[in-house]
Amino acid sequence: MLGPAWGILFNALIYVPFIFWLWKAPYRHRPHAPGVRSFADVVATFRAAADSKVITSMVVLVGGASLLVGNAYQAQMPEFAHDLGHGDGRLTYSMLFAADAAGAFTAGIVLESRGLLPPAPRTAFLLALGWCIAIGTFAWTSSYPLALCLLFVCGFLELSFYAMAQTLVQLNAPPEIRGRIIGLFNMSALGLRSFSGVTVGLTGSLIGIHLSLALSAGLLLAIILVMLRTLVPSR
Repeated sequence: MLGPAWGILFNALIYVPFIFWLWKAPYRHRPHAPGVRSFADVVATFRAAADSKVITSMVVLVGGASLLVGNAYQAQMPEFAHDLGHGDGRLTYSMLFAADAAGAFTAGIVLESRGLLPPAPRTAFLLALGWCIAIGTFAWTSSYPLALCLLFVCGFLELSFYAMAQTLVQLNAPPEIRGRIIGLFNMSALGLRSFSGVTVGLTGSLIGIHLSLALSAGLLLAIILVMLRTLVPSR
């Protein structure tokens, strides 16, 4: 409705009220909370995370998902829309983006309001496994309605396993360094997304976006299956 330029500006302005709320949000400073003083503290954080099988498996899970797939396919949505016969930039094109977001929004409401899917390492990996299958199927489908359904499922499963993984990390992190462990998790979950532009984006320019996304999802699926047998705790 607004066009690309005004649409992006409107999207940015959505965050302004949240920024003002954060500015005035109540915060109780704890002066004795340990901070990172040197590189040795960073190494100690990695070691502490490695001592917990749950934390290690969750950090590797979200890191692998971000590295191999991430959100790079969203930048290629114009070409996917074109191949699905809806690359005109109108409502049907926008619905592809909206379907993924609607799935994530629905997951947040359903999982929190109903208390479904209690956090467990195996459950997080199975949700990620379903995400890989949905992403891989979307890469090959030529049906627009099926693509919308798959993107909705992708959004639902992606938020579900990321949120569950973070919850498990928070619950299992030593209290005295919980902040550092969560920082390590976020570095893996968000920082490695920049490389998905290589695995999906750059590779897609060489072999095609459909094949590159399907191969990335397939590789991640294989890694998850191996980790389910070797790294994931039974409960």
